[in-house]
This record gives sequence, C-alpha cells and structure tokens, in this order.
Amino acid sequence: MTTTNRSLATGTILHLADSTKRKWAQGEVREIAAGKLGPDSNLLPAEGKEWDWRLSVASIEAAGDFTPYGGFDRTLTVIAGELLELTIDGTAHAMEALRPLKFAGGSTAAAALPTGDVLALNLITRTGAVRGNVRIVELSKKREQHLFGAQFGVLLQGKATVLRGESEDPLELRDTVIGGEEGSPRISGRGFMAVVSLDLP
Repeated sequence: MTTTNRSLATGTILHLADSTKRKWAQGEVREIAAGKLGPDSNLLPAEGKEWDWRLSVASIEAAGDFTPYGGFDRTLTVIAGELLELTIDGTAHAMEALRPLKFAGGSTAAAALPTGDVLALNLITRTGAVRGNVRIVELSKKREQHLFGAQFGVLLQGKATVLRGESEDPLELRDTVIGGEEGSPRISGRGFMAVVSLDLP
C-alpha cells in the first residue's frame, strides 16, 4: 500500500474521513499515518512505500486469511462490532472489542466473523526498528489524557476535545491526535481512546 503523506506535527488532528479507502482481501482499509522514527524517537513521514510503522483502520467483512507481513509485528484491536475470531498459527483467539492483540506479522492468521462484520485498528511495526504498544484508556472530563512524543490518540467511542494552550478543538469519532513533548495535547471528554505509543528498541 502506498502511504498517504500526512503531517505528523504535534497537535495535528488526522481525520479518518480524509484518508482514501482502499480495498483489501477482507474489506476496506483507511490509512491513518505511516513513517519512521528518528534518533530521538521523533516521528518522520514515510517516503512512498518505505516505512517502519503504519497505523490504519480496516473493515473485516469476510472470513479468510490475512496478508502476512514477515519481519513486522502487528497489533490488532476490534473497535466496532462484537467479536473477531482470529486463528494465529493454529491457535484460536476470540477477540472482543477494545482488547488489543499483538502477534508476529509473518504468522499464518485467518479471520472468522461469528457475529458479523467488524472494524479494527491495525498497528504494524518493523521488528528491530520500532516497538509499538496499544493501550485503551477511558476518557474523563475531570482527568485529562496527555499525549506525549511518538504517541497517537485515536478516539474510538464517545466525544472529546483536544486542548493545546488556550485552544480547544472538537475530536470526531475515529479521528487521531498526534502527541509531542513540547506543548503536548490533552484530551478531555467521555468515551474510549486508543493510545498508540512507538519507541526505539
């Protein structure tokens, strides 16, 4: 997949609706962002197909085998729908919503949909180059969620506002906020957010 060149500056809001839909074997996919990590773990944009990490949202509308990504690690999180049954190297995993599952990208993985279509947040990182982690947090209006360097916040459920200095911007469902060390954005609202963290091994 050719990557979309999108700004990775601190506080940038990436609207999922602005990303082009592309077909894949089991449905459609929208890329959120892709790139590399600099020596100080700063986010660098991808150059064409050259990337060490990629974050996307994919619909899984049909049972079948996933495309293998040898040399990469993959973290999949169901963000809409009830249940994804994922068989990885012969072991079945019942994936409920908002429960990230990390596995080797080169594994043999096949999906089944016992309760119908699902939507999944998909993080892929190059093994040995970038480590990725996905954590689901519950948002609160009383306790702001900070997003620091090499972090993304993806709104999965509810409503939220991005706060930077004196500015406030609304966050739409499945929008992504870029974190940063200087003037790190804060998220206030009600609902659930995926906090995606990248770092060097």
